[in-house]
Amino acid sequence: MTTRTDTPRALIRYALVGLTVTVAVVWALYLTRDAILLVYVSALVAIGLSPLTASLERRKLPGRSKPMPRWAAILIIYACFIGVLVGVGLLIIPPLVEQARGLWAAFPDMLHQAQQWLIDRGLLSRELSFREAVQQAPGGGTDAVGTIVSAVWGLVGGVFGVITILILAFYLLLESNAIVSSFVCMFPRRERARVEEASLQVSHKVSAWLGGQLLLGGIIGTSAAIGLFFLGVPYFYVLALIAGIGELIPIVGPILSAVPAVAVAFTVSPTMALGVAVFFFVQQQLENYVLVPKMMSRQVGLNASFVIIALLFGGSLLGIVGAILAIPTAAILQVLFEEAVPDASSTD
Repeated sequence: MTTRTDTPRALIRYALVGLTVTVAVVWALYLTRDAILLVYVSALVAIGLSPLTASLERRKLPGRSKPMPRWAAILIIYACFIGVLVGVGLLIIPPLVEQARGLWAAFPDMLHQAQQWLIDRGLLSRELSFREAVQQAPGGGTDAVGTIVSAVWGLVGGVFGVITILILAFYLLLESNAIVSSFVCMFPRRERARVEEASLQVSHKVSAWLGGQLLLGGIIGTSAAIGLFFLGVPYFYVLALIAGIGELIPIVGPILSAVPAVAVAFTVSPTMALGVAVFFFVQQQLENYVLVPKMMSRQVGLNASFVIIALLFGGSLLGIVGAILAIPTAAILQVLFEEAVPDASSTD
């Protein structure tokens, strides 16, 4: 005689065991969320560089009949990336340092002019010294040392995070063929061709997003430098660099990067500050409604509404980091959805 295993008591035991395992897994994922985020970013970098790596890998080295080794192709990409950074740094850093020194030297006078303008209009009772302004600012005073320590620690952590991402992305690229093959083998044989094609689409979309972000940052930084130069704004080199970097941060980056430029222009004249504000407003309208939609639709294949929804969800979940990762994640989800629902990709 056999005993039934689907009795209410047995089902309750299975449910409790399943609930315990689920809670344990979710809790473990929560505790390792930072590591998971680093792995995910590294995977996105590896996926984005995969087409370029494959293109270099197919090339033959001079004097050799064999194709280029994958590790050599990856190192060439890294070397070119570092070389571009060094070259841009050699062009930008000297005038950047000079203008930054001038900005720091002129800051007290700028602060005096700004406070005097506020005093003349009754918005400020008396002029504050730089130390008083820092102490009365949010997080100032006794928290200033802690803020500086936190900022320095965050910078060190960010540097180590970038190094970790580059190293992990290197190994992921090096073993990408084996990883993809193992992933494809998890599916039935009749579905493996579709899975491999979907993986290739994901690679191209993430690569297009990565290149598009860098291109957007360069366009915004260059146009900001030209516009601020012709407007006569001092320290335009520093302000344009801030604008280019801010473009890499969705939603809040362009707004925050415009604040220093408007503040510096305000120390010259309110009219110049208004002109700079109008310039950044027009620039961002062109970026939001012309550059980004066209780039995302043609290269990444995302429509504007999907991009906005992804940015909102990503920013709500993980803040700035989530907003940065929102678009490539949305592109991956779009590929998965189109593969799961083939009719969705064929409808106009």
